[in-house]
Amino acid sequence: MNWLEGSEILSAVGQFLAEDIGRGDITTSSTVPQDTRGHGRFLAKEDLVICGLDVAEAVFFHLDPDSGEIETSHSDGDEIAAGTVFATLKGFADVLLVGERTALNLIQRMSGIATLTREFVKAVEGTNAAIVDTRKTTPGLRMLEKYAVTVGGGKNHRMGLDDGVLIKDNHIALAGGIKEAVAAAKARVGHLHKIEVEVTNWAQLREAISAGAEIVMLDNQTPDEAAKLAKMARDMNPAVIIEASGGMDLHNVRAFAEAGVDLISVGRLTHSARAVDISFKIAVA
Repeated sequence: MNWLEGSEILSAVGQFLAEDIGRGDITTSSTVPQDTRGHGRFLAKEDLVICGLDVAEAVFFHLDPDSGEIETSHSDGDEIAAGTVFATLKGFADVLLVGERTALNLIQRMSGIATLTREFVKAVEGTNAAIVDTRKTTPGLRMLEKYAVTVGGGKNHRMGLDDGVLIKDNHIALAGGIKEAVAAAKARVGHLHKIEVEVTNWAQLREAISAGAEIVMLDNQTPDEAAKLAKMARDMNPAVIIEASGGMDLHNVRAFAEAGVDLISVGRLTHSARAVDISFKIAVA
């Protein structure tokens, strides 16, 4: 289970299952003989990027540690076509039935995020811009969703509030200004933490860079506006990292990449990704 070993996800899987099982699967227990062996097949019903094979396996492992490992010739990150059986699993039929929905919910969600991320990554191929996620994740699923972004070829922004300084409009208003906010952050956080400031115009950009911000986020700009601000930023400090954010979609993301930014943060990777269509068909083994 590689990256899952020792992680909090394994304990979370137990909570996910408990939510669904409740006092027991009365349908399975009343219709399927207890010792029946089953063979399950994961089938892609649309073109997709696989993500979550280990998580799906962890669901069945939690129900029965003696259940077999998922058998597959594919790996997370592979692009597969509709109609592909990409993984199989053998075990007690009641275990397969009880874990089916939870496993599918997770792998469909994660594969949906990986698939959408891959589309954004392909849209900016040939530029210097990287696609990054945001903190707009499902509570309790952040680790899985951000992992899915990396499987799709994107990069992770902050994992949480303790992972970096990002000074936004509300912080600026409460601190008394960009200069004051950056100075306060520099005085309090460790030397390994970069400081990023959200800006919406040239005056704010100049103030942020002058105050010592290492990263500036160009928020809610057009591609043309982003290009102008990016040039101004690099004229002030060639080492500054420039991020574009706000309103990104597959129609405009390349224009932002060609505007000369380093990072493009896309909230919809996690907050709006559609779960892809995958089925899990079980037969008597």
